[in-house]
Amino acid sequence: MQGWLRSDGRKGIRNTIIVTYLVECAHHVAREIVRPFEDEDVHLIGFPGCFANLYAFDMMERLATHPNVAGVLLVSLGCEGFDRSGLARRIEATGRPVRTLVIQREGGTRKTVDAGRAWVRATCDGNAALPRVEMGIDELVVGTICGGSDGTSGLTANPAMGNAFDRLVEKGAACIFEETGELIGCE
Repeated sequence: MQGWLRSDGRKGIRNTIIVTYLVECAHHVAREIVRPFEDEDVHLIGFPGCFANLYAFDMMERLATHPNVAGVLLVSLGCEGFDRSGLARRIEATGRPVRTLVIQREGGTRKTVDAGRAWVRATCDGNAALPRVEMGIDELVVGTICGGSDGTSGLTANPAMGNAFDRLVEKGAACIFEETGELIGCE
């Protein structure tokens, strides 16, 4: 198996670019930045609040510095309480490319979308040239999310996931279930 080595020594199996809105007012602009990259590994995440929130800051930092993330674009309106400069510094300290666009400073929606798309395109192109490295199963972290449960989940999907996770864990991988209710049927 191959992945990408990050400057902190961790390895990721994806080279994802995330576009992160830091207030709900910037959500539309961030979504427009991401739209032309539907077929590429570019994802939209965000925080809808307009106030300083340590929990949200910590969550955004952890998502932005995940081993599968290769670059981060922060999109801010400019007047929210989120510590965008602090988040950018933390991301930058991990060696990932990061850029902050402030809609009120960029000159509005259209200019911010254009600048964001140009940054994402350049970062995707740069990431395409990054060398892959060998990666062992023991360096793998697998997470699952519930895709929708029904009456057969405990009979089919849950035992299958449990079996797959047992095999991965035996080889040293770390496996995480999003909902402990998903463990039903894995006995």
